[in-house]
Order: sequence, then C-alpha cells, then structure tokens
Amino acid sequence: MKLLVSTKRVIDTDQRVQVRDNQAEAGDADSPYIINPFDAIALEEALRLQESSNDEVEVVIVGIGQEDYEQELRTGLGMGADRAIWIETPSTLDPWHVAKTLAALVEKEAPDIVLMGKQAVDDDSNQTGQFLAAILGWPQATFASRVEMTGGSVRIDRETDRGVETILIDLPAVITTDLRLNEPRYASLPSILRAKKKKIEQLVFSDLAVELDPRIEIKSMVTAALERKCVQLESVEQLAEQLGNSPPAK
Repeated sequence: MKLLVSTKRVIDTDQRVQVRDNQAEAGDADSPYIINPFDAIALEEALRLQESSNDEVEVVIVGIGQEDYEQELRTGLGMGADRAIWIETPSTLDPWHVAKTLAALVEKEAPDIVLMGKQAVDDDSNQTGQFLAAILGWPQATFASRVEMTGGSVRIDRETDRGVETILIDLPAVITTDLRLNEPRYASLPSILRAKKKKIEQLVFSDLAVELDPRIEIKSMVTAALERKCVQLESVEQLAEQLGNSPPAK
C-alpha cells in the first residue's frame, strides 16, 4: 500500500505576518516557514496507519510550489516519511492547479490513499482535496477526525456542523484531515540527522503536462490592524467603569 501526503509550506503560525510591498503576497525571505499544521496532521495519520498495518506501507510526502521546500520536506522525512517529492512550479498555484498537479503525480505514483489537511492556514481555501477527488473520480472523505482501515475500505468519522458523521469509502480515496484527528509527533534528533541524508526527488513541472489557466487573481492584501493601548487605573471601581463602557465583543 502507498500513502501520498500533500503538504503546503506556510509562514510559521507563531509569527506576525507582514504583507509584501506588492500587496499580493505575505511574508518575505526572512519569514520562518513550517508545514501547514493541517498537513502535518495528515502526515501523522499516514505514519500511524503505516505503523498499525500488518502489510508493507510506504508513506510519500510531496510539496508543490515555486519556493524551496527542502526544509519542510526534510521535517516530514524526520517524522518518518519514506520518500519526499518536490514539484517546483513556475508560479504560485491556486487550489485548482495544485489539484491538477497532484492528479498528474497520482498517475505516476499510483497511491491507494491521498491525504492532506482540510485547509491551509494561510488562505483557508478548503478546496484542493475536493478538486482532486473530482478530477480522479475517487471517493472522498473531508474533515476526518478518525480514520480506520477495514480491508479494502476506510471507515472515517467526519466533523460536521450537525455532529460526527461516520462513513465507509472504498480505495483508492482522498482524505482531508481535521484538527481533532491526532497530535503530530516531533521528529527526534537521530531521525532529523537521518533525514538530512535522504534524497528529495525533484520533478520538472513541465513534464507533468499541467496547463496553467489562472482562475483567481489577488487584487490586494493588507495587514490586519492591531490596536492596543495601555490605561493605568487607580481602583477597582475605575476598572468596573471601564469594563462597563467597553463595546460588546463581536
């Protein structure tokens, strides 16, 4: 069995994000990047499925983008992935083109399951997994909070607005992961050192024959306003008065 995990490189969520001068992109060359947290959950689940299986299971992670994915992919290798693939693209891709690129890679790799986070924390699109399943004609399970292999099928609990929904889907399939699915492991120092010696396979985007027909154009992006002020109070009564005059939370 082969599990393919799609990962996205995003700015570290612990950092304050600044918009670039072009007002169309966030972050700069000095911004720290990490694996999208939801994708890290997908990778963790793939590793757990591998560890719990009696059969041979290969976990492959992939990064798609024009940025250098080496650090993030090596983090994934350090967590336990067997192989890593970087597809360098000529420009930043929207979810539709990421899905088309993944579909081309699926033809080459022939995985049984494609896993990814339900969304990326930078754009919150929540589209790539659904697009990919539609292109491939595969069943999909989104917002997975529990994944259990049952022979040639997968039993999945899904987080929905109405509650938890349990479904059974046949393989091959696309699964997108929710926050409650697991807690990703930290890569140990020996694992990190071993990961540095592993080869990252780089594919030429043009060889995948994916047509780029941009459908989304970012017109502008601004940094969210952050307003703070310090007020020194002399008594509890003044504090109560200030709180009473504060506008209600929205």
